[in-house]
Amino acid sequence: MRRVVITGIGALTPIGNTYDNYVTGLKNGVSGAGPITKFDASLFKVKFACELKNFNVEQFIPKKDARRLDPFAQYALVVADEAIQMSGLELDKIDLDRAGVVWGTGIGGFETIEHDISEAALWTGEPRYSPFLIPKLIGDIAPGHISIKYGFRGINYGTVSACASSTHSIIASFDYIRMGRADIMITGGSEAAITRASVGGFGSMKAMSERNDSPETASRPFDRDRDGFVLGEGAGALVLEELEHAKKRGATIYGEVVGAGMTADAYHMTAPHPEGIGARNVMKLAIQDAGIQAEEVDYVNVHGTSTPLGDIAETKAIQAVFGEAAYKLNISSTKSMTGHLLGGAGAIEAIACVAAINENFIPPTINHFTDDPDFDPKLNFTFNQPQERKINFALSNTFGFGGHNASLIVKRYTT
Repeated sequence: MRRVVITGIGALTPIGNTYDNYVTGLKNGVSGAGPITKFDASLFKVKFACELKNFNVEQFIPKKDARRLDPFAQYALVVADEAIQMSGLELDKIDLDRAGVVWGTGIGGFETIEHDISEAALWTGEPRYSPFLIPKLIGDIAPGHISIKYGFRGINYGTVSACASSTHSIIASFDYIRMGRADIMITGGSEAAITRASVGGFGSMKAMSERNDSPETASRPFDRDRDGFVLGEGAGALVLEELEHAKKRGATIYGEVVGAGMTADAYHMTAPHPEGIGARNVMKLAIQDAGIQAEEVDYVNVHGTSTPLGDIAETKAIQAVFGEAAYKLNISSTKSMTGHLLGGAGAIEAIACVAAINENFIPPTINHFTDDPDFDPKLNFTFNQPQERKINFALSNTFGFGGHNASLIVKRYTT
């Protein structure tokens, strides 16, 4: 099958609004958490999140157009543009019929749904709804807008698998190119779910940390005192391209996608399998797909949400897959810095893997204070400080409500 390389990257995250700034945040171990400013959260159990900082959509999209887009679609357009610019693609010199978009989001237009339905409830008489309500809230509108902007007439759709959404979108794009059904794909994911209903809903599930007195230390994967995830927002985009197509136009290549796996836990609506069976199987499939041995993987960017059950299940899966080689791995959860972007998580974490390969460093798992005896102390979780390391293969895990598991393997590009 054809080889698939990464030629463009875009990032909009709680610790950096561009790819370069995101990488700087990862290297510095910055926390993106703070008090919620998007609405008055004073009466909520959870009063903090990882919001974007100093982001003004009108710097990227005209005000009139931005008003017709839910924030998740705005974020998608912003990162897609950064990725296209980085790729150096000249749109008049490529076959637009073989260029496509697959984009992931876990929830889609949550802010639009919440706002418009609340507004409509206040009306008496005939209900009044915005004509933009439906096109703003549907999840597939983001890839639609991206394709319209760049004229990509190839494969185009959205993926929804909760927190695995954008990893599934990257895997689909990878498969289409290597199978010969496309030459170029813009892929990734976005989420804008820091809203009243989202914070209230996840809070009522006891899924989120309630460490309101110290938001910046609340996301603490693998720590004994972890108490749930921290909600984040943002987006990540990759330009994937067939190798010979990229070489022919002289593109800079930042990495190569070489393997992917997808499984289901078939266990519970929201809880992971306690033995991490789905997680174990998905990593095995990705390694097999890449045509490598487990011991060749240098770094695992874990799903690592800072939940009591999830962190244990994933660690069990890693040890089952890697055996003694697990002790030679670097493992880290960048959610300790960015929070959990839900459907956008897989995209920004795949980007973290690409950055790690290109910059020769392992992003840290910050906020480690107390060892948990349930974790093997011989595992290297890259606590609190980044570590220098040359990485040839990096594996990224994302798992979603519903039991969805997806793993992606990115490789240092060599001719």
